[in-house]
Order: sequence, then structure tokens, then C-alpha cells
Amino acid sequence: MAKKSGGGGCLVVVLVLGVLAFGYYKWQHGSSSAPPDGADTGGGSGRYVALGDSYTSAPRTGRQAGTPAGCERSDDNYPHLVSAKLKPAQFADVSCSGATTAHLTAAQKTGNGTNPPQLDAVTADTTLVTLGIGGNDVGFFSYASSCATTHQASSPCKDRLTAGGHDQLAERIDATAPKIGAALDRIHAKAPKAKVVVVGYPTVLPDGDGCWPSLPFGAGDIAYFRAALGKLNKMLEDQADAHRAGYADTATPGKGHDVCAAPDQRWVEGVLPASPAAPLHPNARGEQGMADAVLAVLKLP
Repeated sequence: MAKKSGGGGCLVVVLVLGVLAFGYYKWQHGSSSAPPDGADTGGGSGRYVALGDSYTSAPRTGRQAGTPAGCERSDDNYPHLVSAKLKPAQFADVSCSGATTAHLTAAQKTGNGTNPPQLDAVTADTTLVTLGIGGNDVGFFSYASSCATTHQASSPCKDRLTAGGHDQLAERIDATAPKIGAALDRIHAKAPKAKVVVVGYPTVLPDGDGCWPSLPFGAGDIAYFRAALGKLNKMLEDQADAHRAGYADTATPGKGHDVCAAPDQRWVEGVLPASPAAPLHPNARGEQGMADAVLAVLKLP
């Protein structure tokens, strides 16, 4: 979900408290989040549209899918895996690395081509929409290089971002919440028959102090980002519930599959990827785990 820099290596660190062991948050039937009736997708019917940033587009995990090439969209990302399981009549993956909520309604220029406004793909006959976005609005990722430290116990980013008694990340998460809500309202207005699923971000950091120096961030910053980015996922869950959407919790099933796990267990790669993926982004295992969380919300095996 991070903004690209050069080759697209980005940072995001997120953790959320999961509510179900299987890793998903079901619709609250009888509340504002109950899905529309009659929104069938699959078996040769319906239209599925995937919206999102680089945690959705999955740079470098598979072959290039669609255009523009600058979105770094892979053919084995979770939208493609969900579509392969559902088999809808129509499928459109318009996710793009570096996307913010602004790029849902405005074109996004990339290093190689321009992605049209993502919501252009949502039409009246759309029956399923997944939305994985928000991290770039908060702006965690511009701090990646400045957080690296040779002092394991330090917290340069926390010290800077909480100076003066203001927690900048918490404030930005709060400011992003209405943007997510407005995006969900626009999706419902454009596709009143569609089920909508907000997809959270998988676990990137382990509990504890991390794995310095493989992940060169001090213990204080690990704890700070873990708490702040847990708030991001909780905000996404709350907005989903308030705007008639499901929430796919990918953090709970991702615990133990973070950047500090063994290479054959990771869902998210480290600074130097051991499997095809952008640095600090999901690999193919991670995208499969995210797909499974979405399918669980839709009550499909």
C-alpha cells in the first residue's frame, strides 16, 4: 500500500486485533453493515471490481496484469485469486501501487502510464467490490528511510512524530476515516446491488521488539508503528460497519507470517525479499491469505 519510490520498494507496518480465529469479520446482520440482497457474483454471473493500493496490486509477485504497467499489478494478487474462485461474468482489477483515496475519483500518474479514476470501473451492474486502501492517505511510508537506525533501542520516528504532544499518525488516521466512509458511499451509489468488502492490511511486524538488524528499526519505533497501524485497521473496520460493508481481517491469519518469520513462512517480505515481491509487501502466500479472508467474508471455502 505504500507509495512507490524508484523501483517501488515501500514500507507499511500494520497490525490489527482480529475478532475471529479464522481471520474475518462478518457482516452484522440487522445493522447498517448488512449487505444488499440479491447481489450474486460467480458461476458466470455478476461483475467483480477490485479497488486498492499496492497491497492489493501486489508488485512483483506474478506476471504483469492489465495497464498501466506503472501500477505494478500482478496476476496472482488477491483480486485475481478471488475471481478465479468465484468465476464472475466480468472482472476488473484497477488497483494501483501508490494509490490514495483521492485516486478513486481522480486519475493517478505513475512512473509508466496513468491509471484512470478507480471508481470509473464500478458500474450499475457491479455485484461485488473489494476495497483495500487508506495507508497512503495516512502517509506512513515516507518515513521508511528515516526510521532505520543502528541503535536497537531507539525510536527516531516516534520521537519526531509525537513531538509537542501531537501524535501525527493518529491524527492522520482520524482524518482518513471520513474519506473511507465517503468512498464506500460512492460505491453504493454507483452500484446499489453490490456487496462491498473492505480488506484490511496483513500483519507485517511480529509482537515484541522486531528482528533488528534484519529489520533495521528500533524497538520503540516497532511498538509505535504497531500501535498506530493497528488503529488504521480498526478505523477501516469501523468505517466498513458504518457504511454497509463487510470487513476482511487479514491481520489475524497473518500473525506468525510477518517479516521476521522464516522465509518459507512469511506472508510479507522484508527489506531484502526472499520471495518475489516488493520490499515490505505481501508475497504470493500473503496474497493467498488475503484472498482466503475475503472468501471467508463471502462465506465461500
